[in-house]
Amino acid sequence: MKRAAKKRTKKAPRRTSKKPKAPKGVTLIVAIRARPGQEAALEKELRALVGPSHAERGCIAYDLHVSSDQPGLFLLRETWASLKHHGRHWETEHMKRWSERKGVLMASREASFWRQIA
Repeated sequence: MKRAAKKRTKKAPRRTSKKPKAPKGVTLIVAIRARPGQEAALEKELRALVGPSHAERGCIAYDLHVSSDQPGLFLLRETWASLKHHGRHWETEHMKRWSERKGVLMASREASFWRQIA
């Protein structure tokens, strides 16, 4: 006597009403233009901030860019776990040193905070 084969059916994937969450944190975009003749010095100072900033608690990203078509224009993209972490960033020794030096190196600075939504 043969056994009847069980009919196998594929289960449909479970549907959930939860939407995927956007990454947490806050991003700061900073565009800095060097004073004429201070391009190399500004780059050196900005590069010196990258390593120590990466090592800080709450730092998700700290990237330095230089413009390909506008000499002396730099861009920092910082991502922090929270605004509180970014606030503590300014209490570090490397940022205190930067605060003392930046006035003689920068012609202008534009900064804005961003929140990732997708």
